[in-house]
Amino acid sequence: MLEYDYVPLPKRNPIRWPGGEGLAVIFTFNLETWDLTKDTDKPYYAGGPAILPDTLPGNTPDFPNFTWREYGQRVGIWRLYDLFDEMNIQASCTTNAVTFQRRGEMTNAALDRGWELLAHNFEQGELLTNFAHDEAAERDVILRSIAVYEDHVGRRPVGWLSSSLRSTLNTAGILASEGFKFYCDIMNDDQPFMIRTGHGPIVGLPYSNVINDFTMVARQSLTTDQFRDQLIEEFDALYADGKKTARIMNIGLHPHVSGRAHRIRALREFIAHAKAHDGVWWPKREEIATWYAANHEAHFPGQLG
Repeated sequence: MLEYDYVPLPKRNPIRWPGGEGLAVIFTFNLETWDLTKDTDKPYYAGGPAILPDTLPGNTPDFPNFTWREYGQRVGIWRLYDLFDEMNIQASCTTNAVTFQRRGEMTNAALDRGWELLAHNFEQGELLTNFAHDEAAERDVILRSIAVYEDHVGRRPVGWLSSSLRSTLNTAGILASEGFKFYCDIMNDDQPFMIRTGHGPIVGLPYSNVINDFTMVARQSLTTDQFRDQLIEEFDALYADGKKTARIMNIGLHPHVSGRAHRIRALREFIAHAKAHDGVWWPKREEIATWYAANHEAHFPGQLG
């Protein structure tokens, strides 16, 4: 079971973030790892748009698409880490379990910086929707992801984003039963809200596939200037909205897209623009979820009724 109320924005009470801020900005690095091949002759969707559109059978290596994405692991992520160190900004990282196992330098670099890691399925090409009618199999994927996360991070994960945001009617309930605080697959808002499940509530903390480099660059083919300008437009509008009631701006980034040399300027210039404004919060997602779980009744009462 997954249920949440339809409460349009004018029916909610105004909220402010803990320090009185009106806008929370979250950069999300997707630290994803996928198999080169799968034991299947069906088309293999490795997660995210392909650089070449013809999908090959899973048992046939697709080197253009695999190595295009692998660029982010070998080069792009390090360019992004350098930029965020330079700008003194943290990111929230979604992490497949196999990224810990096969590309541990990426996750260790985030942990060394004190950044937040969210569980992000076991392997990027294994979608939870493959198990939409088999709750036990879906739970097994989630439990295996938790075990690897805990082994490498030293604590259980509290936040979850499904690979390609492909989750099922059972996902939120499984997560709630395993002690997760928040779930990011429901992308219908600029504010958090409570989700009811058969195993208790969980905070819905929206991700975005609109303010996202895959959409903006890989799908819409925005130039570096257009990418920067669209981020600034979104920020400026949400910053103004936040004077009435607090908002979240999530920026989804993939190291093989935003980590390219000719795109890094867009992020540098956007961050400089955002940092020039007072009243901006740069939180971990867990900070938002913890605060909201304690304060949701003041936002709109009866969410869990």
